[in-house]
Amino acid sequence: MLMQLFERAALLLICLFFITRIPRFKETLQKNSHSPGELTLLTLIFCMFALFGTYTGIEVEGSLVNVRIIAIMSGGILFGPWVGIITGIISGIHRYLIDIGGVTSIPCLITSILAGVGSGYIGRRVSRSKRWLVGIAAGMICEALTMLLILVMAHPYALGLDIVSKIGLPMIIGEVSIGLIVLLIQSVEGEKENIAARQAKLALDIANKTLPYFRSINAESLHTICSIIKEDIKADAVAITDTRNVLAYVGFGEERYHIGDEIISDVTKSTIRSGKITIRNHIADDKTPQIQSLLIIPLEERGEVTGTLKIYYRKAYKITYPLQTMAIGLSQIISTLMEVSRVEQIKEAANKAELKALQTKINPHFLFNALNAIASTTRTKPDKARELIINLSGYLRYNLELNDDLIEIHKELQQVSDYVEIEKARFGNRLQVEYVMDEVSVLIPSLIIQPLVENAINHGILKKKGPGTVTISVRDRGEKVRISVADTGVGIRDDVVDNLYHDQVPVKQIGLYNVHRRLKLMYGEGVIILKHKPGTEVYFDIPKEKS
Repeated sequence: MLMQLFERAALLLICLFFITRIPRFKETLQKNSHSPGELTLLTLIFCMFALFGTYTGIEVEGSLVNVRIIAIMSGGILFGPWVGIITGIISGIHRYLIDIGGVTSIPCLITSILAGVGSGYIGRRVSRSKRWLVGIAAGMICEALTMLLILVMAHPYALGLDIVSKIGLPMIIGEVSIGLIVLLIQSVEGEKENIAARQAKLALDIANKTLPYFRSINAESLHTICSIIKEDIKADAVAITDTRNVLAYVGFGEERYHIGDEIISDVTKSTIRSGKITIRNHIADDKTPQIQSLLIIPLEERGEVTGTLKIYYRKAYKITYPLQTMAIGLSQIISTLMEVSRVEQIKEAANKAELKALQTKINPHFLFNALNAIASTTRTKPDKARELIINLSGYLRYNLELNDDLIEIHKELQQVSDYVEIEKARFGNRLQVEYVMDEVSVLIPSLIIQPLVENAINHGILKKKGPGTVTISVRDRGEKVRISVADTGVGIRDDVVDNLYHDQVPVKQIGLYNVHRRLKLMYGEGVIILKHKPGTEVYFDIPKEKS
């Protein structure tokens, strides 16, 4: 009798095994929570197993040795109280109705319902790793209670005792099958961890491929991003939208969608409003009726929906659990990358605006000093004044025509030379300027050396008695070019250096601060100031790769 009972339990296990191989059912098993429709389907399946257990029972003295309790307990433990309780009630009532007045019908009705309640409790309260063992114990208790009720309710008592003596041990031992069923289904559920790992890797691979295109988000880069996603997940079409318009569409039906088209899909609008994932596994789109499966995932930035990622398939029911897992992870990565890209674009625009503002502050500063120098030589040395005017006009012409933030260092040095000539004419023998130059070719920010030379002259050389020397050097240091302006003047005060590094600079020192700030914005490091005896050296490094 025990072997026959195990045969029926084995048949139940085989049926469950094949059901778990069905993709849609397997996907249902792997979910952490289930919809009412999915719970209804699961309840029907386990009800069928319970009824099957009753109909295939072995008749012994008017009783049935069966696997009904095994089906009830397994359903409730695996899928919660609703599955367990409803299965227990339906199968218990059925057992009673097919044998009204039978010696075991009422005990079986009672324990079937109790098994449903108990299994639901185990499914909710017992840790996942212990459910199979607790399920076996609970099933044995239910069967033991059935035997006890048979003894209490049987008339005559001898009949009940005879039935229990024959079926009690096989029925109780047979509950071991509960553990096997629970472990089987849990093994299928456990596969979702491996699936999640594979899909996370796929999402990261896609993110790595698309990362370069997020540096500058535009129609072309978004089109490329959609193409990469479509190819890697084998979709028929992929689209990205903002909250109003289509930003990119790649794949089947691409000729019907254009960048900037207004979103007309109610499903997409609903996703944007709700901020929840939308899955349609059997839907016909107005523009592309061949599309049967659709997954829409909202893209969020700072908690607000800013657009959607849409994935299309021409076959129905292609939106599987693994695809959802991957797409959700991918959408989170895309949302982050798009937000970072926008922040970087805003930062870049702000940096450019600030650089332009700083540059305009320097130009008038230089112009004022240059005009003073020219004015001082107009009467005494008109030829020299004409040369200085030519120097000034050349400098200003180049500056007005300057469009790029970076220029060749030789052009920058020509500007410095124009400035120096004006200042030498202004201060005569008090000022000597030397050049120490390596042969280098590198791009540097415009108007970055002249303010340092101006500082060296005005705050170094002119603050002491007697002549002084300013040395402008450009040295090749391998991966970098070091540009230095040194003077033999009075030296820079400690408080000026401290204020500069803490962004606390008086208006009179704006030239040095502007250079320091611009270099930090562009290269992450500003000027370095060294105190010498005598004088001061200010230098900075320009990476060669910036050229």
